[in-house]
Amino acid sequence: MTALLTQRRTLQVLLSLGVLEFFGPIVRDASVTHLLNPAWVGHARFHLMWLLVFMAASGLANLVLVWKVADDRALWTAWAWQACNVLGFWGAAALADGYGGLIVDPEFHMTILGLNENLFTFVVLAALSLVTLGALTLRDRLPEVQRA
Repeated sequence: MTALLTQRRTLQVLLSLGVLEFFGPIVRDASVTHLLNPAWVGHARFHLMWLLVFMAASGLANLVLVWKVADDRALWTAWAWQACNVLGFWGAAALADGYGGLIVDPEFHMTILGLNENLFTFVVLAALSLVTLGALTLRDRLPEVQRA
């Protein structure tokens, strides 16, 4: 199992799955639920569009790091970038009471296995991030000749 987890291709696949976190909000939030919501002030929509463009660029840059840069440090950089995004979600959730934020919008959100879609998605992404961190750490401990 350790050999499979530490193979570069396995890490690339894990990190590519993690990249989905950058594109999900674009699909879900570029609609009347958020970006095109007439109740939102124009400046709030501007900031969301800015964030969505940043997320798309981040996702594409991550894919380049994962698949086009042959250095293992690029895999670590992609992981750290993805971890920042996951931590950003959990930070926003933790601070929601302080700014009047809500994780759940019952009008638009669905549940998956009894959890709100945002919570479900970010629990899965956090778990994926931890598995990837473990695999990267194991790979770093292997002698260079054993790395595939």
